Amino acid sequence: MRIAIIGGGPAGLMAAESALAAGGTVELFDAMPSLGRKFLLAGRGGLNLTHSEPTDAFLARYGSRRRQLEPLLTAFGPEQVRAWAAGLGIETFVGSSSRIFPVDMKAAPLLRAWLRRLRQSGLTVQVRHRWDGWEGNQLRFVTPDGVRLVQAEAMVLALGGASWPKTGSTGGWVPLLRDRGVEIAPLKPANCGFDVGWSEFFRTKFAGQPVKTVGLVAKGVDGEVLRRQGEFVITERGIEGGVVYAVAACLRDVIDAHGKATLRLDLAPDRQLPRLIADLAQPRGKRTVATQLKRRAHIEGVKSGLLRELLPKDVFNDPQRLAPAIKSLPLTLTAARPLAEAISTAGGVRFEALDERLMCRKQPGLFFAGEMLDWEAPTGGYLLNACFASGRIAGAGAAAWANEQAGA
Repeated sequence: MRIAIIGGGPAGLMAAESALAAGGTVELFDAMPSLGRKFLLAGRGGLNLTHSEPTDAFLARYGSRRRQLEPLLTAFGPEQVRAWAAGLGIETFVGSSSRIFPVDMKAAPLLRAWLRRLRQSGLTVQVRHRWDGWEGNQLRFVTPDGVRLVQAEAMVLALGGASWPKTGSTGGWVPLLRDRGVEIAPLKPANCGFDVGWSEFFRTKFAGQPVKTVGLVAKGVDGEVLRRQGEFVITERGIEGGVVYAVAACLRDVIDAHGKATLRLDLAPDRQLPRLIADLAQPRGKRTVATQLKRRAHIEGVKSGLLRELLPKDVFNDPQRLAPAIKSLPLTLTAARPLAEAISTAGGVRFEALDERLMCRKQPGLFFAGEMLDWEAPTGGYLLNACFASGRIAGAGAAAWANEQAGA
């Protein structure tokens, strides 16, 4: 039984691993010259494999797709990810944010150990093979040496979404699958930044600076209120990073529905409003407003700049108006940044079109894994864990399907 895995990221590699464990003859194809490019790029700041928070909170991070992903993540969740990494000789630890990392924080050693074990288990790898659909019942690949046709009893597509296209995740698979009748939700940016429309002064002075620590309040299309605390970064066009990604899906959907979204910032999350009013009402004498903000509210630098950017001048002389603004500063977002800039992709192959093994009901023998599927989650290890878990299920399902066909 020959199984083709198309896509050499974490979902595709995990699919190959589980298919090999089931006794399949597995060949993995990737369009790029080497495997795991987005995986390596994601690990530059420290490879966040998964998260150690309680199970219910962990599963809640998958939002509307929790029900579909829960069986996958129950079978291969944070504990299993850590055990799997240990089996590759990669020890992990729980960081102060409850995120789980390799001890050396690097992606490359894990990827090398993983590929070595896969090849020792019999995996055949073909790089510079761009999947181009089907020709009859055969898979069609475009290679430097021309078109190559491949016959396989089952195939797993793990081609990623459409974010970070330089790593090979281009979303070029969408029209190929739609032509075959596969149901696909539109691809959208997830874990993305947003446009604000700063003044030239603010953009020039503060672009690239982090805003620490703030509270965020975002209201969803359905009226749900999300509250998060953390930090983010001012960009040339708006905001991105950290806590913004945690509410990005909500903000994106509001912008899609209404053309803009309002995010409220708490620039002094460690102070209650009555105390802040009292502190700012203290006589400032000859001190400037900037000095008073710094001394009485610990507001300076980029936080002070945000207040100047977003509030009328007369507010600064009235503690009864200034303090509430510091605690709930409205920031209007006009657009999500383009999908190519996003950390991850929302949308993709709908779970409703798949069975419990992630096989397409309309295309028996065709399985899907990873970011190609219609789900999203915030950063923090949730993305990688779901890619691992879905790859594991799809690879095992493909092997089982091929066995069933061989015995039919």
